[in-house]
Formats: sequence, structure tokens, C-alpha cells
Amino acid sequence: MAATERPAGRTAAACGSLVAAALALPGAASAQLGPGPGQVSFKWLDYSDRQPGFDRIRVRSPSVLVALPVSERWGVEAGYTADSVSGASPRWHTSVSSASQMSDHRRAGDVRVTRYSDRAAYSLGMAASDENDFDSRAVSLQATWNSDDNNRSWDAAAAFTIDRVGSVNDPLLDESRRTFAVTAGLTQALSRTDLVQVGLTWSRGRGYYSDPYKFIDIRPESRDQTILVLRWNHHFDSTGVTLRTNWRGYRDTFGIRSQTLTFEPAFEVSERFTVMPSLRLYTQSAADFYYDPVYSYVGAPYPPGWFEAPPAYLSPDQRLAAFGAVAVGIKFIARIDELWTIDFRIEGYEQRTSWHVGGSGSPGLEPLAATFLQVGISRRF
Repeated sequence: MAATERPAGRTAAACGSLVAAALALPGAASAQLGPGPGQVSFKWLDYSDRQPGFDRIRVRSPSVLVALPVSERWGVEAGYTADSVSGASPRWHTSVSSASQMSDHRRAGDVRVTRYSDRAAYSLGMAASDENDFDSRAVSLQATWNSDDNNRSWDAAAAFTIDRVGSVNDPLLDESRRTFAVTAGLTQALSRTDLVQVGLTWSRGRGYYSDPYKFIDIRPESRDQTILVLRWNHHFDSTGVTLRTNWRGYRDTFGIRSQTLTFEPAFEVSERFTVMPSLRLYTQSAADFYYDPVYSYVGAPYPPGWFEAPPAYLSPDQRLAAFGAVAVGIKFIARIDELWTIDFRIEGYEQRTSWHVGGSGSPGLEPLAATFLQVGISRRF
């Protein structure tokens, strides 16, 4: 499920003489002389997914973000999101008859304080999220430095998260999970029209990872994750189009390996109107302990050998299966005047095991399709 978008970080100082607005890289927080103008943004996200003969999850998620310059050297950002989730989810694999109904509300907020100097910026952030059966608290630190010519920037960050996991079906369940993550990145302006970025994230988690709503779901109590991201943005002077490309490689100690490739050209139709179509390709391998929908003589959801010699870890969660996915979308951005901007994004997503790259995917799973719809409005002040 996609997270609600936020306004892109301010990267003008790190781009030198580049066409900074067109080449802006997501996640590249640049150092500058001050926090920039204030901004208030509101977004509404509507998400739904489905399988053949089965409407699954529906999410409605309004969010607001406020960026406030406190002084020439200090800035504050604060965000709030309220999710409403309803629908049904299979208790194992993609069996419609085993679907469990759900209705939940999530409230999440975060705040970040940034101190700017001539060529560096330092941030402290805190975040909290609450649901009926899941609570999360996080704290983070981030630092960014610019080169003397403003054509290169480095960034580093660390975050610590504590999650509490419960279950509506089991009031006695009260588990926890702790995760520590570090990130390092480099953003480089190669030319007047080319900007590249490399980022590496590593995290270590310990605690409860099983799904309390899926029968026979027992996962390891530790998970290490490594993510490598490469981005390249190129601006074509002849057409005014900026092509944004993104490759993401992922691996973890569950045994999952995945790759994501994204293409997003930005067409400057006019000074005030931008169109951004997107194409995202995804593939992943199955977790070591995922089992296919082949059941023992007792029937679903028991895998063969469960009663004779059950393994230490097992999960029927199709999100841990081997599959491929394609997402196609388009985003429209309209700058009404110097202060007001509105945007609209729609994206269609489909996942199939037969689209897995590098071999056949996990058998016996129905395709899954999803639709994202997001509208937003922001005002600078």
C-alpha cells in the first residue's frame, strides 16, 4: 500500500546552475542558507485492491503537512494522517471463503526540526502512529552537507522505532518489535542537465513479525534488511522533458530479494502545468518459509507434514510469495499562481505470480489489482 506523498525536498542549493525544479530528486535534502518559505499542504488518498470475485481492502487517507520557517536558521515540519481501513483479507493464501472482515482507523503524526548553516543542515524527527492493534513510535536524526560548489551533497540518517503488536481476535496478545536503521547517500550534479543519486539503507529488527490474523503464520523474530537505490534524472533541453529513472534493490534475512525499476518523465506543458506519467516494474522472490497452497490430507491451511514434523517457521501470506507487478500512473500538477498549487494522481497496479522475473513464481495464487487515487492542494506563505 502506498504512503501518502509529501512535497519534494528543497534541492535548489545542491543543483548549482541546473534546472533545479525539473531535476529535483526525491529524498535529497539539501543544505541551504535558510528553511525557505512556509507551506501548507493537504492531500487525500483513496486506495482499493481486489482479486477475481473478491473486493478486498479500501483505504481513505486524508493528510496535512505544514512547513514553517522559524528564523533564518531554523525550520519546522509537522504532518498528520488519518487512515480509515475497511474490507476483508484472506486468512491464508487467496481463499475467499476464509476471508476475515476488518474495520480500523489509524492516526499518525510526525514532526521534524531542522537547523541550517551555510553548507549543512541537521534534523531531529519524531513520529507516532496508533491503531486498534498496532502502535509505533520513532525518533530519527539526519544530517546533510554540501560541497563548496553546491554541485554535490552527502546525507546520513539514523532512526530507531518501537512497535507494539496486538490483535482484535486475541486481546491477550501484546508483542513488541524494535528496529534500528541507518542511511547514507550521495547526490551529484554531473552536468547542467544530469543529476544522480545513490542511497544505501540498512536496518536490523528484533521482535514479533508474525501475522496474528493468519492461521499458521510463524515468522523469525529477527529481520535484517538492505536497500540500495540509484536515481538518475536527465533534462532534455530540446523538448523541456525531464526523465526520472529509479532502480531499487532489496534483500532481507527472510530470504526475499526484490528489484524495482521506475520511469517517470515530467512534461512541462506550460510554465504552470506539468504532466508526469509513470511506469513501475517490480519482481520479488519468495521468503524462505513461505509455503504454497498445497495442503495435507486434513485440508487447508495445513501444509504437508505439519502434523508429523512441523517446521520452525511457516507463512501462507501471499505478500511473501514470488511474484511480479506492474504499475502505470499519471500525475497532473497545476500552479495556479505564485502561492497555490494543486495536483492529481491516479495509478493502476497489478500483481501476478507469472510475472516473476528469473523463474516461475509461486503457484496457486490469484492475481491482485489495486487502484490509487490522490488529490492535493498546497499554499506557500
